Amino acid sequence: MKFTDKVASTQSHPLHATEIRILQVNLGYRCNLSCKHCHVEGGPERKEVMSRETMGYVLSALNKIPVKTLDITGGAPELNPHFTSFVQEARHNDIHVIVRSNLTIFFEKGMEYLPEFFRKNNVEIIASLPYYRQSTVDRVRGNGTFEKSIDALRILNRLGYGNGSGEAVLNLVYNPQGAFLPASQESLEEEYKKELWRSHDIDFNRLYTFTNMPVGRFKNFLVRTGNLDTYVQKLSCSFNPQTLEAVMCRHILNVGWDGKLYDCDFNQMIRLEISDKYPRHIRDFDYSLLSTREIAVDDHCFGCTAGQGST
Repeated sequence: MKFTDKVASTQSHPLHATEIRILQVNLGYRCNLSCKHCHVEGGPERKEVMSRETMGYVLSALNKIPVKTLDITGGAPELNPHFTSFVQEARHNDIHVIVRSNLTIFFEKGMEYLPEFFRKNNVEIIASLPYYRQSTVDRVRGNGTFEKSIDALRILNRLGYGNGSGEAVLNLVYNPQGAFLPASQESLEEEYKKELWRSHDIDFNRLYTFTNMPVGRFKNFLVRTGNLDTYVQKLSCSFNPQTLEAVMCRHILNVGWDGKLYDCDFNQMIRLEISDKYPRHIRDFDYSLLSTREIAVDDHCFGCTAGQGST
């Protein structure tokens, strides 16, 4: 059954946005890593980078949103040459800034300033850490990445991140390493906290679990191993209608590196733009139209509505 049919069997109307609380902005696909499960297919060879002009349109749009949160992603967004000024200008305008970081970027040449820069600007960090064991992380992200990630987390802890005060928020992200759904977010968070503290004296605020979406490199892996149809079927059979109330696309708007608008980061990767009934570039941002838009969906959306859902 198609995702649209699943939604229709649950409610009498298509999926619509209810507001825009967050602008999720992709600064480009360039990255210092080439992770095996990356839906963006980021890597050092990617050339797509958001321009300073497009960043200006983003900041202008944020000033029209009642709740102002900027969620910066990539690639490794820190590699965008305008990253620092973009964050500073957003904070100057009293915008809450979230940066999605792979942590290892702190050890790239010229990036050593990042931890203190984040702390000085009160940036919330959402850091990818596929697991709390070295063998798993290095298998997914490359040899040596686990040790760098642990060192980065220690640096952030020393700066006050993850201490529970609410002033320096450090959240981690878990993705399964194969074609299966993540375990309970609550139970995995408990495991992460226990193991990272016991083995490395590291603490953090929250753990988010996300289902691997059948797009990008993970889709390529599924195709190579002959598991694409089986995995999509698994997601479909795990559809949970209760997740529709809280799926991310209902309260965010995603902005591609070139300024094009999408309902989510995954739609961006498959070039599924928002409906042409609405503004389709950030320079034409209109809150009243976009905050109630109909969401563009396809069968990969089963990934956000399977089991406990990805919210």
